[in-house]
Amino acid sequence: MIDLYTSPTPNGHKVSVLLEEMGIEYNLIPVDLSKGEQKTPEFLAMNPNGRIPVIVDRDNDDFVVFESGAIMVYLAEKYDQFYPRDPNVRSRALQWLMFQMGGVGPMMGQANVFYRYFPEKIQPAIDRYQHECRRLFEVLDSRLAESRYLAGDEITIADFANWCWVRTHKWSGASVEGLAHLNRWIDELWARPGCQAGVRKPERVENPDDLVKHAQTMVTR
Repeated sequence: MIDLYTSPTPNGHKVSVLLEEMGIEYNLIPVDLSKGEQKTPEFLAMNPNGRIPVIVDRDNDDFVVFESGAIMVYLAEKYDQFYPRDPNVRSRALQWLMFQMGGVGPMMGQANVFYRYFPEKIQPAIDRYQHECRRLFEVLDSRLAESRYLAGDEITIADFANWCWVRTHKWSGASVEGLAHLNRWIDELWARPGCQAGVRKPERVENPDDLVKHAQTMVTR
């Protein structure tokens, strides 16, 4: 059994989407970010960085994995799903997973901070991160013009990871207008029952106003 400690964020959804797509039974443990539950001693014992998501594999001597990309790779290897066996295709999947981890996620995260959370509107910062998001979306669009999915003809963890972020582009104030291949891919993943179920878990229990205040506090420290 997998215990999943998570919250309704793109990084959290990466793991819940993957588990739903795999059809794996798991125990969902919501972490209320607005109350700082990710900073408790109990949580920090699992992830010293104090971030969600985290999994505990009860069938593997309570082995703990943190960092969403590392969790996806761990689960893909454990259950032999969405992780191509061909070494070249697997490498492409990992490349696009790292593209999300090193580019899409951080840039959209910074766009969120300055566009949504920061108490002052610093337009050059907003423009900088929204423009970079758009550039990364164009990179994805170019790749998806060549193949159905990011690694090729089969869907992989790379698609789920990038989709969980890109689908939230409106929250970042970043446009996907005119990116036909990217929009085709977004819609195709949205049609998958596992993706639909995964982005609805856990239910949003935090007060949105509390989350905004929490985010503002974090970015002004």
